[in-house]
Amino acid sequence: MAGQSELGQRKDDAITGGCLCGAIRFEIAAKPDDVVVCHCPDCRRATGAQSVAWLFLPLEHYQLTKGAPATFNSSPGVTRSFCGHCGTTLSWVGVKQPGRIDVTVGSLDEPAKCKPTRAVYRRHRLPWASLV
Repeated sequence: MAGQSELGQRKDDAITGGCLCGAIRFEIAAKPDDVVVCHCPDCRRATGAQSVAWLFLPLEHYQLTKGAPATFNSSPGVTRSFCGHCGTTLSWVGVKQPGRIDVTVGSLDEPAKCKPTRAVYRRHRLPWASLV
């Protein structure tokens, strides 16, 4: 049924997304607290890109609606999730930010609606990469 997830009624303002192959789907039920571009070396290597845009939000507003992502502990206290089939990077969770999740803007169905407002770890920005 249009406008609904596998778990029930979807809010019209929900943000939806998933991986490239469609094995993983998710919904975000509230406006993100922040949208940033990260230039840190860990994000660069985890995504294979010069930088990555993230939505920051409370974990309670994030819900998987299809599939179960694979996870990788990329550094002490940090768990990144990705699709085990196609490799799409999906999220970042850290023990220093309890109850929070960062979700990749590139995994959203409508990423243009979540424009980053700032960049973090700018000292690691590659010289040819844009600031935001």
